[in-house]
Amino acid sequence: MMSIEKVNQAKAEIAATSAYKTITEFFDADSFCEIDAFAKSGDGFAEVVAGFGTVEGMPVYAFAQNSDICGGAMSKAQAAKLKKIYGLALKTGAPVVGFYDSVGGRLAQGTELLAGCGEVLNSAASLSGVVPQISVILGTCLGTNALNAVSADVVIMSKDAQLSLDVTGKNADAEYNASKGNAAVIAKDSAEAVEMAKELVTFLPSNNLVPAPQAFDEAPTGEGCIVGRTVDSSTRFKLFDSFGANAKTRLVRLGGQVVAIAHTLGKELDCASASKIAKFVRFCDAFSIPVITFADCKGFESLSSAAKLASAYAEATTIKISVITGKAVGSAYIALAGTGANADVVYALPDAVISPVNVEAAAFIMAPETMKVAVSEQKAVAEKFASENLSAFNAAQNGYVDGIVEETELRQTLINAIDMLAGKRVPTLSKKHSTI
Repeated sequence: MMSIEKVNQAKAEIAATSAYKTITEFFDADSFCEIDAFAKSGDGFAEVVAGFGTVEGMPVYAFAQNSDICGGAMSKAQAAKLKKIYGLALKTGAPVVGFYDSVGGRLAQGTELLAGCGEVLNSAASLSGVVPQISVILGTCLGTNALNAVSADVVIMSKDAQLSLDVTGKNADAEYNASKGNAAVIAKDSAEAVEMAKELVTFLPSNNLVPAPQAFDEAPTGEGCIVGRTVDSSTRFKLFDSFGANAKTRLVRLGGQVVAIAHTLGKELDCASASKIAKFVRFCDAFSIPVITFADCKGFESLSSAAKLASAYAEATTIKISVITGKAVGSAYIALAGTGANADVVYALPDAVISPVNVEAAAFIMAPETMKVAVSEQKAVAEKFASENLSAFNAAQNGYVDGIVEETELRQTLINAIDMLAGKRVPTLSKKHSTI
């Protein structure tokens, strides 16, 4: 029987490790409760610290791979602890945050290790869409560890550590993974990565059956782009800023309520930008976070990514509101704001343009006589034609826009719309999932 002295000595040994310090910094003071603290792996303790606690009062499960013990290598004992954490999160409906720092796996364990890794991946997959999952990469993360980490809803990577997030063994740092869309956020160091994980938790619901936590309504700053001039001035959580430059995705608050913003920036959506929005919309839909799309888009560069984006919007049953802020052309209008998006409400700013093709082509097709001018003058003539014949007012007359809103009224209009749509319920066909 272990004496109390040995218990306290073991506790002190674990508490002195970097993983224990990381996980206690993540949780509210004195709220961390460790699970399987004395689980053994070989001759020492298991290579991960795991348990539950609160973040800003919200219950959260977390684990931190312990690089101070065998380099944090994955083992059957570590896999068993992670599987238990995932199982408890599934039972109680609380988010899971994983801090990764591991040299790989204890290969000497052979098929037992492989079986354990498979069970971890299966447990994480079972949680997908049920509770939010966040991965925080603080050190090396290879092979199955990387596969499990990137399967989370959001990946935060620290910039200052010797990082490698890859399943092939190549050195793939934070910038590389962010540019490929694997990492949603880059932190300047490990401390900031932990703080970002804490902040992100406050934007997310505990599970798919409850709403995201509300905060006090804060007036906009009145600065920056139209999004910044519309949403609350409280912190906005930026996602995938290094991937897909023609669109921005944000979690913000509007009237104190968490909403998702997809903002296209006036260009064609390339493959990365369309894929980014599609992934973001699916994530928000899984947890019933309202999606507001600020649409200013000339079309798509990639057919396959356009199809994925259109499918993501069409299938999403969460609150969907579109605001046409500039030009909504052809397939971009259909996918982001039209019948394809199945938006609940579509608004447009007074100077917005809704066109089946780019405005010059539209002018040539619909009013060829007006385009019989010098080539240098055609763009200006086409823009004038669009403002007169492809305006938001014309679209509203034909029922393709629900309202024309001045920017000064947009914030309150969106708050009212979200309140009105709060009870939205959409029956869906019986199927396993779409195949697009």
